[in-house]
Amino acid sequence: MEGLDFIKACSAIGAGIAMIAGVGPGIGQGFAAGKGAEAVGRQPEAQSDIVRTMLLGAAVAETTGIYGLIVALILLFANPFF
Repeated sequence: MEGLDFIKACSAIGAGIAMIAGVGPGIGQGFAAGKGAEAVGRQPEAQSDIVRTMLLGAAVAETTGIYGLIVALILLFANPFF
């Protein structure tokens, strides 16, 4: 039974490490939103292009956090190691 407990503990640690992947997209999206607001302030007539590009970049950045969440959920609830 000790081996199973060790695998569960390592899976919980791995899930926690995987959730660190959510920090990067949060920082990146905040930075992008700030730069987007700055760009709209400089060129208000280009607002639609700026917002569209910013939203596309935010969606791509968010996939990293979602992948980390999926890995954490797999390790916690559908663990392939036991």
